[in-house]
Amino acid sequence: MTVLFNTVDVDGLKGFYRSAGDPSAPVVLLLHGFPSASHMFRDLIPELAGTYHVVAPDLPGFGRTERPDRDAFAYTFETIAKVIGRFTEVLGLERFAIYVFDYGAPTGFRLALAHPDRITAIVSQNGNAYEEGLSEGWNPIRQYWEDATDENRGALRGLLSADSIRWQYEHGVPDTSRVSPDGWTLDAHYTQRPGVDEIQLDLFLDYKNNVRMYPEFQLYFRERAPKLLSIWGRNDPFFVPPGAEAFKRDLPNAEVRFLETGHFALETHAHEIGAAVRDFLDRHLG
Repeated sequence: MTVLFNTVDVDGLKGFYRSAGDPSAPVVLLLHGFPSASHMFRDLIPELAGTYHVVAPDLPGFGRTERPDRDAFAYTFETIAKVIGRFTEVLGLERFAIYVFDYGAPTGFRLALAHPDRITAIVSQNGNAYEEGLSEGWNPIRQYWEDATDENRGALRGLLSADSIRWQYEHGVPDTSRVSPDGWTLDAHYTQRPGVDEIQLDLFLDYKNNVRMYPEFQLYFRERAPKLLSIWGRNDPFFVPPGAEAFKRDLPNAEVRFLETGHFALETHAHEIGAAVRDFLDRHLG
């Protein structure tokens, strides 16, 4: 299995992505979250690429994808979703399953709202769409939503530190020796590049619009009834288990599974998640 590393021009923006598997096979689009990039799928891609064509982009402002200046590019989830939508069109991906994690969830769900006929299935790995899935860990960010002062913005800068990023990787993991330092070290490097802090703070503020769209995402689930697997690190400090279980309210046939790990579940359970995703997709995509 060979993984390819490429860039593509998306309406003037250079987007980095990883791909593997037979291009004629059913497509799985992997959408990463904060503060990571497509490298978070380094162990999952080999699990899926034997059967599926796997494509994993770095979102705008993350990883190796170009980071336009904030005065020329609006760092909102709506903009990011539009870029990813165009990315799939430029690559000629007509229909695909989406694997969404963290920020990848509001990105992927917006993509599903805009192009419902393109979505063949959804895997949500700690990718939230329900109020009850938001833990108290969101309270400092909620305060910024309610009062977007410089003081409240500045109070969130600690979330971008290397120590905070490492904590996000290791919190809730019973055996942290299973968490490679490569992931959080690379994320810290990406996050600490010039200007990235302001981009991330812009996205913290805009996340309130994802929460406002939860009813639209839920209506999509009810009306379009996509096949959905919710597979969740049970000890996630940000997106708690009720968020995983809530999918069944709108999708009674949704499959829900929990793993004894934290937010970055692929760091410790890539093999288990890969097997579950293959089984799910094999049954629903043939």
